[in-house]
Amino acid sequence: MLAMGAWVHAINFVYPPRCVACGEPLAIHSAGSVCARCLGRAEPLAVPACSICAAALSPHAAQRPQARCHRCEQEPASFRRVVAITSYRSAAEDERESLPALIRRHKYGFDQTLARALAEFLPATLPLECDDYDMVVPVPLHWRRLWRRGFNQSALLAAEVAKRLGLTLELAGLRRIRHTKAQTARDQAERERNVRRAFAVRYPRRFQNRRILLVDDVVTTGATADECARTLLEAGARYIDVFALARVP
Repeated sequence: MLAMGAWVHAINFVYPPRCVACGEPLAIHSAGSVCARCLGRAEPLAVPACSICAAALSPHAAQRPQARCHRCEQEPASFRRVVAITSYRSAAEDERESLPALIRRHKYGFDQTLARALAEFLPATLPLECDDYDMVVPVPLHWRRLWRRGFNQSALLAAEVAKRLGLTLELAGLRRIRHTKAQTARDQAERERNVRRAFAVRYPRRFQNRRILLVDDVVTTGATADECARTLLEAGARYIDVFALARVP
C-alpha cells in the first residue's frame, strides 16, 4: 500500500500540478497548491498599525499611547484586538495572481477547493497563543447566502485555525439572523448600520465566561467583527479577539 507521500507523487505525475494563482507548473513532489513566488507576493501588514484594529497608522498617530487609531480612541471596539496575517493587497504585477484575487475567487466564484490554497498563506506558527482562548468561532453567513454559496469561507479558515491551535471549533452558537446587503463599497457608518443587530447567540451557556477567537477571511473596517463581538459579549463571553487572513490597509 502506498504511503500518502507516494500517492501525492503518483497523482501529480499523472496530473501535473499547477499553481492555482499564476498557473505555473509545480514540482511533481509538491503537496501545495500555491507556488513560492505567489506566496512571497503576499504583502505584510502596514507598519505602524493600530494596536486594536490593525489599521494602518500615520507616523503621527503612531506616537499616541498604545498606538491606536483615531476611531479606536474615540469609539472603543467590542473586541480586544485584530490579528491579521497579510495586507489585502499584493505585489503581484498581474492582479489575477494576487491573494485578494484568490480570496474573491473563493467567495464569489464559489470555489471551495481554494480554502486549502488560502491556508498555505498562514505561517507555520500562528501569531496566537492557544492558552489565551477557549474556542474558535467563525463569522457566520445568513442561511440564504450559505445556501447559494454552498460553504462559509470563514468557517473553513476557522477550522484550520482551530486545528492548528488545538481548540474547539464552535459552528452553531453564533448565527446571522438578518440577511444584510454586501458591505462592499460602503463607508464605515453604512457598514455599521448594515450589520447592526444582524447576529444572535443560539446557545448562550456555551459562551459564558469564554475567551473567544473570532475568525473572518478579511477585515475591512472591522464593523462586522465588532458587531459579532458585541453580540458575544452580551451572551456572557469574557473577551473576543479577531483573527483574519487579510486586513485592508
